[in-house]
Amino acid sequence: MAIGIGAWGVVAGVAMAKSGMGVPLAVFMSVVTYAGSAQIAALPLIAADAPMWVVWATTLCVSLRFMAFSFHYRPYFAHLPLKRRIVLSFLMGDTNFAIFARRFSEPVPGCRHEDYFLGSAVVTFIVWQLSIITGILVGHGIPASWGLGFAGTMALLALTCTQLRSPSSWVAAVMAACAAVAAYALPLKLNVVVAIAAAVAVGVLSDRVGAARARPKP
Repeated sequence: MAIGIGAWGVVAGVAMAKSGMGVPLAVFMSVVTYAGSAQIAALPLIAADAPMWVVWATTLCVSLRFMAFSFHYRPYFAHLPLKRRIVLSFLMGDTNFAIFARRFSEPVPGCRHEDYFLGSAVVTFIVWQLSIITGILVGHGIPASWGLGFAGTMALLALTCTQLRSPSSWVAAVMAACAAVAAYALPLKLNVVVAIAAAVAVGVLSDRVGAARARPKP
């Protein structure tokens, strides 16, 4: 997944460079924020001198998916000290979540799940920072025709498709895609929030219907 992450990081770095943000500030934002989609969503607002609350609201909406990730991670990491959990939460990412969910469908007794999490999370963090800083430094030298953003998106899509192992997951994925497209015109990237809510609702409903059908009839 490092190839796709690297491509997406370069795209984000180029976008930051072309926004007029200085190199030191762009690098600082990358290290502190560590959220490519939130960074790209905030850049045009910052460049347009939008009110601070609009920037914060936009990045919050785009990053709400991490709350869903956190609910999934809770059974695996709830026993850890708070400081350690905060560090792990900072390193959360889309690809890390997909890889972790594929490896552990449920907690394994006696397994140090945080070691597996850190193994992919640290690699992802290093690749992301190197690629986005490269994009910031080369800036205008990389043309949009290279399609690096598409390469990163396809890499993430390929990993996501490997998680579709049951009818309920397929139904949730299709519903999320339809909801995201239908709500695309909403401001502040709210279509992402709509897609997440639709996927969760349909997935839970599908699981309950499947469980009800599996119960023996009296």
